[in-house]
Amino acid sequence: MQATASRTDNKTIAAATVRALAEDFAGPIIQPDDPGYEEARQVWNGMIDRYPALIVQPETTADVVAAVNLARERNLLLSVRGGGHHVAGHGTNDGGLVIDLSRMSEVDVDPDRRLARVQGGATWAEVDRATQAHGLATPGGVVSDTGIAGLTLGGGIGWLRNKYGLSSDNLVKAEVVTAAGKQIQASSKQNRDLFWALRGGGGNFGVVTAFTYRLHPVAQRQMFAFVFHHGRHAAAGLRFFRDYMAAAPDEVSALAFLGIVPPEEEIFPKAVRGERFIAFAAMYVGALEQGRRVLKPLRDFSQPLIDFSQPMPYIDIQQVLDEDYPAQELRYYWKSLNLHHLDDQAIEQLVSQAEQQVSPFSTTDIWPMGGAVSRFPEEESAFVGRQARFLLGVEANWEDPATDDANIAWVRDVVAAMEPFSDGSQYLNFPGFHEEGQQMMKATFRHKYKRLAAVKRKYDPTNLFRLNHNIEPAE
Repeated sequence: MQATASRTDNKTIAAATVRALAEDFAGPIIQPDDPGYEEARQVWNGMIDRYPALIVQPETTADVVAAVNLARERNLLLSVRGGGHHVAGHGTNDGGLVIDLSRMSEVDVDPDRRLARVQGGATWAEVDRATQAHGLATPGGVVSDTGIAGLTLGGGIGWLRNKYGLSSDNLVKAEVVTAAGKQIQASSKQNRDLFWALRGGGGNFGVVTAFTYRLHPVAQRQMFAFVFHHGRHAAAGLRFFRDYMAAAPDEVSALAFLGIVPPEEEIFPKAVRGERFIAFAAMYVGALEQGRRVLKPLRDFSQPLIDFSQPMPYIDIQQVLDEDYPAQELRYYWKSLNLHHLDDQAIEQLVSQAEQQVSPFSTTDIWPMGGAVSRFPEEESAFVGRQARFLLGVEANWEDPATDDANIAWVRDVVAAMEPFSDGSQYLNFPGFHEEGQQMMKATFRHKYKRLAAVKRKYDPTNLFRLNHNIEPAE
């Protein structure tokens, strides 16, 4: 196997170095001239087109240790890829080393203790299948092929959040390879500072090779509302949704989003394709008939364009949005903002901005935050945003590279227009490209930033793990 420069010529890795790594490495080692390199280098976002000098796919924790040691000793740019689903594309790089955890995806469920140990390369689809076999689940995201690692380390918002909290709130132990190549564990009893930081502080502190989650009873069928109303009702719909969620029980976790019915979307009648819409999606955790009654107002708000609401297997609910986010087929740029409130002025501003969307695949999303998320003690994790009433997510999703600038500008304009209704903090799983750097991190973490920087200095003093929503080590 010959050592080969990346196509960007940023870095070469000597053949002798690769041979030395391969001696005790159980998983595949992939270089640019090797079969499978093109597939291995790709991540979900079609905008991200990078060429690492070396991709390794560990099968054991010892493999991860060896790869981290190589990156540190050779001063290589390092990416850690879980699901590769992050919008900023941090799971790959130009000319460096990628640790691709996709071959480490085992899920071990202990139904008696209601715990699941999940390796860092697993997706939520794999977790859901294993846990639902026992009538259990842990809060995940809303797209099933998202990797567990990035979502959990950034917080993790999904259909169980109001009832059972964030993904990170349900993390009870993490197994970590540090920048020094040490294998350690973090929990409420071990390395408590690291455990605090991992729950919302991102991938700054090491490679998490396994997560242990708390599980909850979730029946295999749940009531799911998924209904599209005409966009002329957008402002009234958001006012209704705001008031509905203020009175909704914790069993309801919901999302409202504004957009345009794509012209080629075959599941919609031809008569409504191209129309603006406001949609409500919500899951009720509990008895189906009770859920049907509680979610009925979302369906009855107006005469819907189309109503997909029905009892569904929980696994299917977790996959209902998957087809809207195909890997490599679309280009993605998403940003977010925590909103103090959603008063009538904020709604009018938001609807006006949403109507400027460039692509029919884009949406403007409102995630109500409350219930178990807001009750989790603020200082017990690094996550920021528990006391925000709503999370605004602005998603530009498009096909044509020629419209990159216009789509990105639209997202930034919406966020800027909504800043008066926010404290400036963001949900860092929807970060754009982290182009604001430390300014973004300080504005989001605020009083927690210094503590995070101190943890970073302890576990990664040279900032080896910097391709993430990065926190620089304290001086």
